Amino acid sequence: MFFDSWAEIGRTVIVGVLAYAMLVVMLRVSGKRTLSKMNAFDLIVTVALGSTLATILLSKDVALAEGLTAFVTLILLQYVVAWLSVRSKAVRELVKSTPRLLFYRQQFLDDALRTERVTREEVYAAIRAQGLGVVEQVEAVVLETDGSFTVLTTSAGEGTSTLKHVRKDL
Repeated sequence: MFFDSWAEIGRTVIVGVLAYAMLVVMLRVSGKRTLSKMNAFDLIVTVALGSTLATILLSKDVALAEGLTAFVTLILLQYVVAWLSVRSKAVRELVKSTPRLLFYRQQFLDDALRTERVTREEVYAAIRAQGLGVVEQVEAVVLETDGSFTVLTTSAGEGTSTLKHVRKDL
């Protein structure tokens, strides 16, 4: 139960190093999108990759070649769905959610909060996380497609642009 053999430990180390190395290489080749926290589909792929790595490491019944095939399949599926979602509105709407306005000009949008299953306390926490002490400083709070909150502060309309010292190649 605690120890079977040194051969099994050696197998776990060797297969683990090889599987990990191949997963890193595949993720680098597949691009940043595979590791992004963009939407539910990306999360599913990420969890599935982790589960596959664990299975390769710990299951004697799964050969390294089978595990690597599973990695390739998952990454390829993620790539195909991402490629299709960029080119097809129907696929994009199926795979991705849209950002949702939860708070606008000192008003909570209660229907949106209910639909998105977000509490006012969570919105207040997002505002505090931005270092803001009063809601009057907040223009809007948006629930992004990855589940994070974006807090937009009010602007005076006129004043020094934050782009003043940014290089402009127009």
